[in-house]
Amino acid sequence: MQQPVGFEGGRLLVVAFEGWNDAGEAATGAAKLLAERLGLVEIAAVDPELYYDFQFTRPTIVVRADGTRGLDWPGAAILGPGAVREDVEGDEAVTGPGAGSLHVLIGAEPARSWKAFTAELIDAALAADIEGIVLLGAMLADAPHTRPLAVFASSENPEVRDQLGVERSSYEGPVGILSVIADQAEQAGIPTVSLWASVPHYVHNAPSPKAVLALLGKIEELTGLSIPRGSLEIEAKAWEAGVDALAADDEEMAAYIAQLEEARDAFDAPEASGEAIAKEFERYLRRRGDGPAGDEPWRPRES
Repeated sequence: MQQPVGFEGGRLLVVAFEGWNDAGEAATGAAKLLAERLGLVEIAAVDPELYYDFQFTRPTIVVRADGTRGLDWPGAAILGPGAVREDVEGDEAVTGPGAGSLHVLIGAEPARSWKAFTAELIDAALAADIEGIVLLGAMLADAPHTRPLAVFASSENPEVRDQLGVERSSYEGPVGILSVIADQAEQAGIPTVSLWASVPHYVHNAPSPKAVLALLGKIEELTGLSIPRGSLEIEAKAWEAGVDALAADDEEMAAYIAQLEEARDAFDAPEASGEAIAKEFERYLRRRGDGPAGDEPWRPRES
């Protein structure tokens, strides 16, 4: 499949924010794994005083690597390639087209001045010659934890939709900072694609390594990168087993999960209903560019 500039071999920026956009800490979990694996360093950061309400997003006390304690202020920073990490090699290294120029933006969603906040970060992305932005989000959904967690990909850029085979979101309503960044990036000439993972809403209080895995898999699919999973596979299995144990002690929860499983299996089954088959066929035609846009199951709340 032909890829647009910036999504295979180009200078990519992967974006994730804590809070509203980050159910199960899946989006930030994926972004932090990439930053750690690549040994990225901070190249640009916003001034927290300008954009954050510290009574809402409070600074925290942390113990640093040298054993000292200090304040960690909420904010947002772009991380870029630093010195080559000699301790990351073999199975731990991110490889593939553009791996050496990958950037990551991680932050907390700002409390005010979203336009100025976004403009500052887009300017930093342009200064870093970013050619494409991948926005990561995670939403609470009616998704059974026992099945693969779906990731919905969308873009407002016609070229990206055509060449990557993704859709344009039909969502209308309140949005988070990711949508503002996507809008301003497109206006600045940087193509974007949004990836949203579905996180089972009945386990929303715990981090979801299974959703992190789903996002990493989708990033690989769209960019050609190869991202090592480390211990994530084991953590995902432990997470699923933990939810199984909770359900075993709660008949109502177990029954509800069984309903979700039945609905998901019915949609995925070869003998699915005519409507489900029609939707699958329309999706196939859209990938070929021959059919109309339509509704997509497991659609997220935000573009």
